[in-house]
Amino acid sequence: MSDFEHVFEQPPEGAAADWTIPQNWAAYTDIEHRTWDTLYARQMKILPGRACDAFLSGLDALDLNAGGIPDFAIINPKLQALTGWTVVCVPGLVPDEVFFDHLANRRFVSGQFIRKPDQLDYLQEPDIFHDVFGHVPMLTDPDFAAYMEAYGKGGQRAAGLGMLPNLARLYWYTVEFGLMKEADGLRIYGAGIVSSSTESVFALEDPSPNRLGFDLERVMRTLYRIDDFQQVYFVIDSLEALKDETLKDFGPVYDALKGQADLPIETVLPTDQVFTRGTQAYAAKGGRFAA
Repeated sequence: MSDFEHVFEQPPEGAAADWTIPQNWAAYTDIEHRTWDTLYARQMKILPGRACDAFLSGLDALDLNAGGIPDFAIINPKLQALTGWTVVCVPGLVPDEVFFDHLANRRFVSGQFIRKPDQLDYLQEPDIFHDVFGHVPMLTDPDFAAYMEAYGKGGQRAAGLGMLPNLARLYWYTVEFGLMKEADGLRIYGAGIVSSSTESVFALEDPSPNRLGFDLERVMRTLYRIDDFQQVYFVIDSLEALKDETLKDFGPVYDALKGQADLPIETVLPTDQVFTRGTQAYAAKGGRFAA
């Protein structure tokens, strides 16, 4: 059983059959709006020079710093005009098939709630700041937008083949915790990093994690953890290259994976492109939750 508060097994009262609910922007409190503004300001002290160009451009295009929690009725026309995507509100974490269907139809699902003021530094469950600040700016980029649509369609297929755990690793190590090469060095594009003040620094500058070149099959074999900083980050060459990887037929990849063992998180293979061979010191000390 999950410890998450906003997890449902069926659409709760007030939700549509596709699990969407009204954002009800007018109901947000002053405290909730100030929480968004505080989180936004904190991240923008950290992200210039660390976040990728596409993310920073997306923030500007959607004007996510207009004051308080963004109103989907205002940002959706801008996003739709750029890439055909919209953001839809859901009550919390939704079933896989619902999630994939929305992505396949260029709808990104966002939670409605925002973390409490005493949860600024860490919240395991994704809230509207993670979902909108972290994810939505990247959807203004045509290549990333196409990647996300392809991922949704791929999820529908993977579910029928029993390969969802492997496909989930692709999402984790790209959409949530991906790094990218740019002219001035490695940059962040993963939402789980750009929405975290501490991991935004850790992911690029700490000597502990491995930073390895992206390889589709390799990523799909690699385990991950959801409760702390990552022990490995995978680096893509570009958003276009990431898109091209997901437009391929995954059938041969799935066939190959069925004969191979999962890889522990800290593994570095002889065939890996190594940007940083990490010390793994952070994980060895017990991480964030060490006594």
